[in-house]
Amino acid sequence: MREQRFIERGRGRWEHLETVVAGAERARAIPIEDLALGYRAATTDLAIARSRAYDPRLIAYLDRLVARAHAIVYRGGTRWRWQDAIAFLAGTFPREVRRSWRAIAACVAIGASMGVLSYALVLAHPSNAYAFVPASMVPTVTRSLHDTNFGFNRAFAPAMSAMIITNNIKVSAIAFAGGATAGIATVSVIGFNGLMVGTLAALYARHGLGADFWTTIAPHGVIELTAIHIAGGAGLVLATGLVLPGRRRRADAFAAGARRAGTLIVGVAAMLVVAGLIEGFISPQRLHGSVRAGVGLLTALLLVLYIGFAGRAGGSERAALFDRDVGVEDGGT
Repeated sequence: MREQRFIERGRGRWEHLETVVAGAERARAIPIEDLALGYRAATTDLAIARSRAYDPRLIAYLDRLVARAHAIVYRGGTRWRWQDAIAFLAGTFPREVRRSWRAIAACVAIGASMGVLSYALVLAHPSNAYAFVPASMVPTVTRSLHDTNFGFNRAFAPAMSAMIITNNIKVSAIAFAGGATAGIATVSVIGFNGLMVGTLAALYARHGLGADFWTTIAPHGVIELTAIHIAGGAGLVLATGLVLPGRRRRADAFAAGARRAGTLIVGVAAMLVVAGLIEGFISPQRLHGSVRAGVGLLTALLLVLYIGFAGRAGGSERAALFDRDVGVEDGGT
């Protein structure tokens, strides 16, 4: 049982290191820091497996992996290139999102529950808005959200897009870094974001502008809100290594969590760039509400397909090879 737990905990690290090493072996540039950290962790795992006399097939697998990584680490000269960015976005990031689904789902639950709570209370009594968000953020609703947010000269769209991207990345970075506070700051940021969305939605709904509110944020909001909750999930992954290290040393568990969380936050930044471009150039257009809603549904569908399936085939093939190498049977515990 102890050996099986060791395999289950190490599988993700080993598969990731295999991906990095394989890329380097194909003469693709990779970040040396990522390779070095994976190499160090695999070396430690190999030493543990040997000291505990685990399955010889597991030891042989780790020995080969460490040897391959060693050759790349000490070859040097690796750096990040656009091919690596494509490989990261096409496989590494969506796989890590799926792996971290529990932490991300927890953030979605927190944000959604806070949003529903504030929406219901503000819809019943508008003055409750001041209990949920700062007074400076409570709007005086006199026109639709679309006219309020995008009543600017379209020539300013590039500047607007850059400002939006910067602000959203800042919020996501805070949610991510909040993991270092044992997740307290992360939960606070995600909860406040939910309160803000629910409060604003209720205020516009009370003036008969609820449909416009949702269709205004739909084109960019699906990607934007998903990215913010993934950033929150990254913060909780970071916090888990700090608070619940398991049998590992707290420093090692935190470092492992930081690597996973780092993967998530880099992908989040890319998502927020896309959301910012949509919000700066598409959302401001005078499109019918049904068209804006359709754009939102399209982005939702594409996001589900991307997160749900991108990189899945390669990951399955590596998992199958791994199981064959170490002799793990389907359904094992």
